[in-house]
Amino acid sequence: MLARDEDILEAAQSWRSAGKGVALATVVETWGSAPRPVGSNLVIDDAGNFLGSVSGGCVEGAVVAEALDVIESGAPKMLEFGVADEAAWKVGLSCGGTIRVFVEKVE
Repeated sequence: MLARDEDILEAAQSWRSAGKGVALATVVETWGSAPRPVGSNLVIDDAGNFLGSVSGGCVEGAVVAEALDVIESGAPKMLEFGVADEAAWKVGLSCGGTIRVFVEKVE
């Protein structure tokens, strides 16, 4: 079961209140097939813990890694992931397509 938006935001607030660095990743655009719709979120703390989903597969791991950089630098990032249909299953984009994910530090 995927986390509700409220759960994701509550985790972000709880982690910040505990003094952790936190980033929020949001799907801002999709083209073709994408496992998660625009507006889907993933919250990540500075230890690499996360809640929510922006895609799945290797994409999720890449977003977590980029989020750790965003937490450290404070500079937001726009990430784009796209694959050809034949490689789609391997990286978690079930039928090909492209997704754009905005990652920002939560203050």
